[in-house]
Amino acid sequence: MRIEPDPEGDYRRRRAQPRRRRSRWRRLLLGFLVATSIPILVFGVVNPPLSMCMIIAWLDAHLHQRTDFRLHYTWVTAAENSDELALAVIAAEDQRFAMHAGFDFKQIRAALGNGLEGRELRGASTLSQQVAKNLLLWPGRSWLRKGFEAWFTFWIERCWSKRRILEVYLNIAQFGDGIYGARAASQIFLHKNPAALTRREAALLAAVLPNPLELHIASPSPRVLQRRGWIEQQMTRLGGRRYLQQIGW
Repeated sequence: MRIEPDPEGDYRRRRAQPRRRRSRWRRLLLGFLVATSIPILVFGVVNPPLSMCMIIAWLDAHLHQRTDFRLHYTWVTAAENSDELALAVIAAEDQRFAMHAGFDFKQIRAALGNGLEGRELRGASTLSQQVAKNLLLWPGRSWLRKGFEAWFTFWIERCWSKRRILEVYLNIAQFGDGIYGARAASQIFLHKNPAALTRREAALLAAVLPNPLELHIASPSPRVLQRRGWIEQQMTRLGGRRYLQQIGW
């Protein structure tokens, strides 16, 4: 006797397949959320021993057998850091830092407008975006890296205070070949601790941040000196210490 298959059972199997696919995607999404949230939560309270930018620079130097490369990096707390340098990097890199939520859409529109009109394409990365990129990601301009940068920036702004974002930035920003953070830069170039920096010295350090491998603190070019003067003017325009109070510094 021939046994016909149960049409109801076949129907149930067909319905179960999309459910299994949806379940698999949910697990992958949950795994991604957990994996990417861990470093944000950890580094919100734990000072990073190194940044991804430092690791890649060390690996690159090791790969090319550079015997002259040294990694200089020592953490300094916000309380031990320089108010002048904190204000200088905001004036130089992200004057709307206290107001935006990680992305400065006004600057993004201006940068896009410059590009469309054929003028020099200026960067529009905020301090939060730079922290995400330098701390957790690899260099490059691919859409994949930009996507991760936006994702991490979104969560950094929601999990960290502005004070913490600025504190981390001042410690992992690159000021020269193998030189990272306010303490290393202040001691190597100016022979003092960051807390003792004058406004002019802080503006000089911040002046090289667009490209610390081409712009130099020890032998500043006319471009660096001009930028230093502009940064000093912006520091005054922002209101000095009053601006830092807005972010709890």
